[in-house]
Amino acid sequence: MILRAALSAALARTALTGLRDRAPDRWRRVNHAGKSVDLHTGPASTLAAAVGAGLVRPGLGAAVLAAGACGAYDDVVGAGDPRRGFRAHLSALRHGEVTSGAVKLFGVGAAGLVAGALLKEKPVDRLLAGVVVAGTAHFVNLVDVRPGRAAGAVLALGAPGVLRRGPARELSAATMGAAAAVLPDDLAERSMLGDTGAHALGAALGAAIVAGNGRAGLAAHAAAVVAAAAYGDAVSAAARSLGRGN
Repeated sequence: MILRAALSAALARTALTGLRDRAPDRWRRVNHAGKSVDLHTGPASTLAAAVGAGLVRPGLGAAVLAAGACGAYDDVVGAGDPRRGFRAHLSALRHGEVTSGAVKLFGVGAAGLVAGALLKEKPVDRLLAGVVVAGTAHFVNLVDVRPGRAAGAVLALGAPGVLRRGPARELSAATMGAAAAVLPDDLAERSMLGDTGAHALGAALGAAIVAGNGRAGLAAHAAAVVAAAAYGDAVSAAARSLGRGN
């Protein structure tokens, strides 16, 4: 378990260093405090989480990578789009406009269903698992409103998984290692996860939760992430209010 976490952390730090040396300026944003920060922790944590999940089961690595890629598409293409939330993007879709948010919504949903199919056998369990993976990815993105909120949430929610056995422990350790590696840069406001890192870490965390739960646990977690999505503004506001000094 410790080795898995250390490997993910080392990979994330190495990727972060490489990105800072080579990434173009379009991977920079102005954060809530008006500071110019890069988005490099996003792809760095995505790579680390995907590799960590892939070492447990190759298909899971691809699903985590796909979730991060959908987030990256929204980070780049949707950078100037003020629309937020499911309703806004689905409304645009009804009027024939495919927004980057809609691409992210359906792409992350599909990645969740793939992960669920890899981790569970029965159709009902696979569906619930898909909701948990995609919903957890969305939840982590909802709390990514101030420095350290998203990575901190991944560490807190992933901790129970390391007490389990088998894939749940390995997936939790890999995800937490990736989150811990980028947390210092996030807290120092040198970088932020963006949709890329939030969705990848969230999907990996969701996969760990799925691996450690039976049907009853899956149903409870699915209900929780659906409720979080329904009250997304309140969830983001609660995350924003933590540590008002940031």
